[in-house]
Amino acid sequence: MERAMLPSRFETPRLVLRPIEHDDAAAIFSGYARDPEVVRYLTWRPHQSLADTEAFIERCLAAPAASERTYMLVDRGNGRGLGAFGLRRPAGHRLDCGYVLSRAYWGRGLMSEALGEVVGWAMRQAELWRIGAVCDKDNRASARVMEKAGLAYEGLLRRWLVNPNLGPEPRDCLSYACTR
Repeated sequence: MERAMLPSRFETPRLVLRPIEHDDAAAIFSGYARDPEVVRYLTWRPHQSLADTEAFIERCLAAPAASERTYMLVDRGNGRGLGAFGLRRPAGHRLDCGYVLSRAYWGRGLMSEALGEVVGWAMRQAELWRIGAVCDKDNRASARVMEKAGLAYEGLLRRWLVNPNLGPEPRDCLSYACTR
């Protein structure tokens, strides 16, 4: 069975997810990457300079687009960058995802909308059987995003990820997925 490429674009009523670009550095840095509250539950520390954000973009662009892609989450109406969404295909039959959204846009259902669109696409691909994500056990907002987007809670993963913003030890994570 032929392996589907990761799409170059997703669209929802309010959003466009398009591949991250070098020109996104300033919007990413000022919009969310340096905000300690936004990155609190993520696996990376707040960016200290625009150079940190530029290095992040370089890593994203160096990844093979067939198996990994980072999208800029853009407001469909005004083109403003709101966050980022990553897809990674660690095995032929499954996708892992992660996301981040500028604090100014929290609570509007935008990430659930984006994730729901990606989940719908994934479940229409003949060779994909699973799309999933994890979040820190204390990140109730992210857990709710996944639930609203149609992912089901699978369980607690003990000592799963190190979150440098919360300490040096691996933390427990909640696992969510949609399968067919």
